[in-house]
Amino acid sequence: MSNLETVFNIAAVERDTGLSKDTLRVWERRYDFPKPGRDANGERVYPQEQVDKLRLIRRLLDLGQRPSKVIPSTSAELTTLLESYRATSAPGTPAVVEQELMQYVKLHRSGELLAALHQGLMKQGLQRFVAETIAPLNEAIGEAWVRGEIDIPEEHLYTEQVQNILRGAIGASTTSNGRPRILLTTFPDEYHILGLLMAEATLVPEGASCLSLGTRTPLADIQSAAVGGKFDIVGLSFSVAYPARHAIEGLVELRDALPTHIGIWAGGAALKDKQRRLPGIRVVTDLADTLTALREWRSVHST
Repeated sequence: MSNLETVFNIAAVERDTGLSKDTLRVWERRYDFPKPGRDANGERVYPQEQVDKLRLIRRLLDLGQRPSKVIPSTSAELTTLLESYRATSAPGTPAVVEQELMQYVKLHRSGELLAALHQGLMKQGLQRFVAETIAPLNEAIGEAWVRGEIDIPEEHLYTEQVQNILRGAIGASTTSNGRPRILLTTFPDEYHILGLLMAEATLVPEGASCLSLGTRTPLADIQSAAVGGKFDIVGLSFSVAYPARHAIEGLVELRDALPTHIGIWAGGAALKDKQRRLPGIRVVTDLADTLTALREWRSVHST
């Protein structure tokens, strides 16, 4: 790399693309991309064109593509693929409320965004708010990102405000003695928590007792907390950027480490169509399926 070339360290790439440092290192070994250089201290640095390609890859992952399919492609090929999504996507007419919320995100009007979300929560109640406002708004945010209408800072603003309002609502609804008792967290390389919060917001109004450890919990700590806290279920979430193979390996390891009476529920885009590879683990496909899993558990443990 030329000394005059603009480069970014791995932390900056993680912030800009939403891809974790560990994901970047795994792809480097498995797919020979990205191809970082090294600075004077031997730390990875990435040129602008590689960061741009990583952002295209992240957008395509959010649309359901797999790393093995898109990483070998050139930036031009990835751009063409994105354009094909745009061409075939029906623009639709978003609801007035969704348009208003999107405008707040685009203009960085965080206070008004939070106020509008709070108003929606008051009108709909927690479960409907998550299913009818947050879930479709998440899709709209993703589509706006693909079209280039919002960028990483706007996405982060949106995610932060949704997390704030969900945490407050969950805290006001939490019960300490409901069943099942569910321990929620993510594996060490998974930073995304919004999926867990949405699941918790769906379960708590049903009388389930949920405790969140937050993100990036080591497997040994998950096992210790689940057993020591006498939880009925461990719930985990895996975003689209999380390597599916690592998720499966970790879940199988966790299943072996936990007593059989402690169930494991796992959801998120990384586990799509992976139920056959995860015996003894309930793969949850969406929010509605979360409630189905809850009913199944209660039916079995009704006594």
